[in-house]
Amino acid sequence: MESENIDRLSMLPEEIVSHILSLMPTKFAARTSILSKRWRYSWMFVTNLDFDDSHRFHIPSILDNLTSFVDRVLEFRESSQVKLFRLHIPTTVVPKSCVSKWIDKAVGLKVCEFDIQIMKLDLPLSFFTCKTLTKLRLHRTQVDFTLWEFPSSISLPCLKTLDILVYSNPAVNAFKLINGCPILENLSLKIQWVRHIEDFIFNIPTLKRLSLTMECQMHIINIVLDVPHLEYLFVGGDFPSFFVMKDVSSLVEASISFSDLSSHHLLVDLLKGLSGVESLFAEANDSDYFGEQLCLGLLTFTNMKHMELKGFSHSQLIPQFLERSPQLKHLCIGNLDDQPEESLSWIEPKIVPACLITTLKTIKFSKCKGWKCDIEFLEYMLGNAEVLKTVTITWENLSIEKRDRLRAHLLKVPRASRYCEIIFL
Repeated sequence: MESENIDRLSMLPEEIVSHILSLMPTKFAARTSILSKRWRYSWMFVTNLDFDDSHRFHIPSILDNLTSFVDRVLEFRESSQVKLFRLHIPTTVVPKSCVSKWIDKAVGLKVCEFDIQIMKLDLPLSFFTCKTLTKLRLHRTQVDFTLWEFPSSISLPCLKTLDILVYSNPAVNAFKLINGCPILENLSLKIQWVRHIEDFIFNIPTLKRLSLTMECQMHIINIVLDVPHLEYLFVGGDFPSFFVMKDVSSLVEASISFSDLSSHHLLVDLLKGLSGVESLFAEANDSDYFGEQLCLGLLTFTNMKHMELKGFSHSQLIPQFLERSPQLKHLCIGNLDDQPEESLSWIEPKIVPACLITTLKTIKFSKCKGWKCDIEFLEYMLGNAEVLKTVTITWENLSIEKRDRLRAHLLKVPRASRYCEIIFL
């Protein structure tokens, strides 16, 4: 630090400089070539090729410059491996032939990760037999109901992570690709339209994480999960399906978030399939309807340790979940931004849930609006949770005066646990 006029950045080893330049979009890395002779060719050895044109509009001159730049960069890469090839051009129509040529070149450079987000796309044949690919994200940003033309045989022997968005015919556009990945561990599938009623069968012995988002109104279909090593499941979007849990014996954590909850019996069936998980996050954007309709019956979450409920009404759902989670240790609840106060109320359980007496240690209440039902819920939990250690409350849209008044009130509430601490944020 005491030395003067020493360019310590340029003294870094070439491998370190290459790594630093790989962490930025390639167009910025290329600009370092003007710094000095030392830096003239450094950017050509980056391990990541990141072409991001997300904020541009379709102007012919810009498109020409972009395609020429990508062409020139790939021309310089003769043999050195590319770890990541990222192409984000969501608002500009690039000729399919150009994109296909770039992907083919990246396959020849033994690419490990593809991250493609583009309006129109034709995949070259070399893509479907890439032996080095371990991670793939494939999104077309234009609504396109045409089918991808996949070859009859797909072999991606090293692919472990797949993130794909399809607009139609998932059985052809997605599952054919999935079936060509023999060691797939992480799958994120987003479906925006289904033309025909069909069963979606996930028979993937190696899968550990599955995220399934369905943004389409459709008739009832069956989603069959035969995934014996699955540890995490996310299901979101619309709710038009029966879930058949053929084998989810390793499932530990589940997250469900729905915008359409008009078929409450479907949700109950899904929760039955998730009854063995240790951690559950559930979010509902239509809790007015569900607060009165959903009945969990005899369902019991025998292993549940952590539960987070967002947007569910206080009246029936939270007591039901508490009564059916005898091992629950951590509870998080939260209100929705646009949830009306008149839709919520707190009705005490007839019998104190077992978890309040023996296991429940922490409660987090986010976006607490200080409504009557919020305070009644907190009073009940403080007065009945015998091993509770902390209650954390995050206020939402409250004046300082009301916040102080509610804080003072809650601090005076009798607590069943002598070790319970209340934290206000």
